[in-house]
Amino acid sequence: MTDYLVGLLVARRISMAFSTIPDRTDWLVAVMLVLVYTAIALNVGFRSGFLTIDVQTSKHTIVGVLVGCLLSPGLTEELFFRVLILPHPEENASGLVLWFWGCASLALFVVYHPLNALTFYPVGRSTFMNPVFLVLAAVLGVACTVAYLQSGSLWTPVAIHWLAVTVWLLLLGGYRRLYG
Repeated sequence: MTDYLVGLLVARRISMAFSTIPDRTDWLVAVMLVLVYTAIALNVGFRSGFLTIDVQTSKHTIVGVLVGCLLSPGLTEELFFRVLILPHPEENASGLVLWFWGCASLALFVVYHPLNALTFYPVGRSTFMNPVFLVLAAVLGVACTVAYLQSGSLWTPVAIHWLAVTVWLLLLGGYRRLYG
């Protein structure tokens, strides 16, 4: 594939992902994925001691997390790990192709976190290399992948990712883990 064709494919995927508006079914699937993720994350997180009840009350912190998590990891990670890597549903990729790119996307998503901690985000090193965190990231990655492939929209995986990270940071000890 030439650079030009790759550029066209990337531009088309981004355009389709941003412009596809999720319908009621897409949001229902997203809610179900959130519920399944929540059940797994709370069970694994509390049993392992990775999650603790720790409610952030500073308005500055709350607003910063709510807005910041929408941009990153919400939009940036979903744009890269779902939209750019996975075939858009309108591409009519085969099941085998979807499995391949879904697994590749998930592997990159999980590996990205410790690499990020080793390079650009050293404050997150102990958290982003924690095996429980990586398991929960993998489960979140699966939920976001399913939401994207089902809806063809960037907005359902962004909402799932934003909600999971925001709740973790503001209610379940994530903020203290990352920032002390």
